[in-house]
Amino acid sequence: MPEPDNANSPAQPTNKAANRPSDKPAGTPGNPPRKPAKRSFQAPKGTRDWYPADANLRRYITEAWRNASIRHGFEEIDGPTLEDADLYKVKSGDGILAEMFGVFSGKSPEDVAQVRETGEAPLVLRPEFTPTLARMVAARAAQLPKPTKWFTAGPFFRAERPQRGRLREFLQWNVDFIGLPGFEDASTSDDFARITSRADSECVACCVDLLRSTGLASADVKIRVSYRPMVVALLDETGASGHAREAAMQLLDRRSKLPAERMAEAASELGWNIDRFDELVNQQTSAIIRGNQFYKNAGYEIDLSIVSELQRRFEELGCVDWIEWDLSIVRGLAYYTGMVFEVIADGERAVAGGGRYDNLIELFGGPPTPAVGFGMGDVVLTNLLRDKGLLPEGAALLESLSAPPASSRPDAFVFTADDALDPIVRRLVADLRRGTGHNPLHARHPYKATRNIGKLLKEAAAQHARVAVIIESDTTATLKPLDAGEQTQCALADAAAVIARLVSR
Repeated sequence: MPEPDNANSPAQPTNKAANRPSDKPAGTPGNPPRKPAKRSFQAPKGTRDWYPADANLRRYITEAWRNASIRHGFEEIDGPTLEDADLYKVKSGDGILAEMFGVFSGKSPEDVAQVRETGEAPLVLRPEFTPTLARMVAARAAQLPKPTKWFTAGPFFRAERPQRGRLREFLQWNVDFIGLPGFEDASTSDDFARITSRADSECVACCVDLLRSTGLASADVKIRVSYRPMVVALLDETGASGHAREAAMQLLDRRSKLPAERMAEAASELGWNIDRFDELVNQQTSAIIRGNQFYKNAGYEIDLSIVSELQRRFEELGCVDWIEWDLSIVRGLAYYTGMVFEVIADGERAVAGGGRYDNLIELFGGPPTPAVGFGMGDVVLTNLLRDKGLLPEGAALLESLSAPPASSRPDAFVFTADDALDPIVRRLVADLRRGTGHNPLHARHPYKATRNIGKLLKEAAAQHARVAVIIESDTTATLKPLDAGEQTQCALADAAAVIARLVSR
């Protein structure tokens, strides 16, 4: 008989058998169920729970990423959260496995045997997107357009110690500009500078557009831009050549996190004169800002026309106020080949970073393919916006989430038949994307060399643009709705406002 809960119930007979443990299962008559011990659970360290308000903030960040990407003509892709561990060894070597969460199936004898024999799982939770991107490009290289402009925004994982600005599970935005028409035919440094700077500056401008859209200004954050071949030359000149070069770059990349004494000690172990390096960085950064076009030392002759061409592009795209040239920026990964940059705010880790990587896709079985891209994590960005009082809350947050997203269909496709008017095309496209005097629009322009109006109109239609915009002169533009409506001509100064009215109907 069950023990009564009520203390005033009649006393029951007692005997020795009544005090023995019951042979009956718990929860059966004569043996009441035992209450389980209470346990408290929290999210694993370095991860986050997303309650409604938190999920709304996550959506605010990811939609800002998505809208900036689409306005700049990038198309969304994604890949698996699980990837083959060997994929990351191709880019970074075996050491990268220590930074990743390994995954294997206990139902697979092969998986279990591999883990027992090598200590390495066959799969990992993806720590970054670039290898996945390279694999995807290599698989369909012959079918992809030139250029291919892709972005993704999703979860990534790093097996490291959580701290401010760095978690084990995080969201990351990746933007990549792959392939360049005319790249293979570039025969001079001026050709190379003209072609690559176009893609490089568009990636940087997309990043700036995102920062601007969240309320940040150029006084809050800077895009520090460097040129990797120049950094390599300065490292070699100061003793960090050969095998020591990669180690020196890793040190430079971690410099803000290392005590000065440890940095000096590590440089000395490499035989690297870091004080001389800093001196040369300051000298050559100043020379670049002054417009120097050439650098020469004992082993290097570097044409810096790419730097002046990039600066001109930044001016055309309206983001030059955000730019600071700084040759101490290296990006520690070895695969960078040209322009590199980091988005820096005082007191924070880099908000974003990236650069040109012209040899990586070839490592994954694809053809030689020029590419440039960057990544931005949500953790540092959210910290920065919160510290600046720029994260919307309550009704303001909900209101921001009700705004219409950027249209995946291009609002405007802008082009000209006159080479001399190309800078005007780029400036108008930048104004449309920024929303100068109107809501920001999804604007594109051609990358092909053709100046044939008929072919360019066909390209605009093939991209499903709403309006084709033909720059006729430095004062006039022709607007041609591609669904329905009359072709009109307007003053170039009024073009953005007229286009905005046409696409809002």
